[in-house]
Amino acid sequence: MTREAEAFILNRLQGVLLMEAWRLVEQGLATVEDVDKTVSQGLGLRWSFMGPFETIDLNAPGGVADYAARLGPLYRNIAASTEVHQTWDADLIATVEEQRRKLLTADKLGERGAWRDRRLMALARHKREMDLIDQGGTP
Repeated sequence: MTREAEAFILNRLQGVLLMEAWRLVEQGLATVEDVDKTVSQGLGLRWSFMGPFETIDLNAPGGVADYAARLGPLYRNIAASTEVHQTWDADLIATVEEQRRKLLTADKLGERGAWRDRRLMALARHKREMDLIDQGGTP
């Protein structure tokens, strides 16, 4: 970061995404599974090799400024509808916990964590190999 602030960049960005994820579930607009799939199969795929600004730069023919002109009003409307930052109350936490335990029982958390770690290591290896290829080398 360019100056001292609470939390790391990753935590701050994740916090905003999490607030909206909890809000979508709380409002009944999506299930926990819906949100997880959207991030893992959508944003996560893109964001594993480029950040949010490069993503929007490539998502409109004229780049970032074009993207902002086209979708800025949509994002302003979303922001205006969520000005109140709600906390994760006990009922909402219980709802999310219940939905997650239907998808993954508590006794399988460690096993799934190990699965995640293997995936992250494989993805990191793949990204290093692709970076070498992009630079004209061989993996």
